[in-house]
Amino acid sequence: MKQSKKLFWLLLLTVNLLAAAGAFWLFFSNHDFSENQKKNACRIGVSYMTMNNEFYEIMGEEISARIEAEGDQMILRDPALDEERQREQISQMLTMGIDLLVVAPVNWESIAPLIEEAKEQGVKVVVVDTNVSNEELADCTITSDNYRAGAMVGEYFLTQHDQARVIVMTHQAAKSGQDRVRGFLDTVEGREGIQIVGEIECEGQLEIAMPRLQEAIEDGTEFDSVFCLNDLASVGAVAALDAAGILDQVQVYGVDGSPDSKGLIKEGMMEATAAQFPSKIGREAAQVIYRLLEGEQTEKNMIVPVELITRENVDDYGTGRWQ
Repeated sequence: MKQSKKLFWLLLLTVNLLAAAGAFWLFFSNHDFSENQKKNACRIGVSYMTMNNEFYEIMGEEISARIEAEGDQMILRDPALDEERQREQISQMLTMGIDLLVVAPVNWESIAPLIEEAKEQGVKVVVVDTNVSNEELADCTITSDNYRAGAMVGEYFLTQHDQARVIVMTHQAAKSGQDRVRGFLDTVEGREGIQIVGEIECEGQLEIAMPRLQEAIEDGTEFDSVFCLNDLASVGAVAALDAAGILDQVQVYGVDGSPDSKGLIKEGMMEATAAQFPSKIGREAAQVIYRLLEGEQTEKNMIVPVELITRENVDDYGTGRWQ
């Protein structure tokens, strides 16, 4: 167990260092990812929720590679989960005269008026990872099957538990987080012996999930299971439980299929996760971007299937990379 804990804390330190380095570079860099721009290049604005999440890096690689190959200009900004900052950054992009906006909304409701403004200016809009409240505003929305992800984990959870006291880690501002939590709760609530003893808002971030679960432990909340809307929260939950010395008494479930969570599953420190496929979402988005810029019609909504990862099949997915 000592070796397992040592491995985990090394992993946690690495995650934080990489995230900090990535956030620093993206915040202070003015690089537009377009060294070989063609004449009359299109300007494509990109705003993900945060770059403190490798999911967006993997997805973004597919999009930026296509834009670079086409010789167009990509303008990337990092709102760092700040909805006001995201609105300000997108407003600046609109002033710069972008032709298309790719956005993963920090807040799926407050972003809608700005997207409406973009549409009024003739800007095409591709929403990725999570929805916007008025889906008609987007030319195309591309997400994982978020509701199914939560339901899938809930179904597996029920094969392991006749009785359980569950804490749910949430991110209410993101529709994707809402859908995953709702899928899980719709599946497990109402089952005799299953109690939801608390919901903790963590914004899907490790550095928020860990101390807030620690607070619940210190406050004496009795629980034996944790469902997390994503795997950054899952890693934070595992860290809190490990620090409290009760990881062997609590089972953790998540959504993402990140390399970190798959490593924890393989080590027996986490039970399951519903795998997303950020590379596929990115490839789909890249294709949609250029169909829209060329004046073609696209599907209004594209949903990418998810898959369950457990200790039984984790080696099939590999622990060193995303799907």
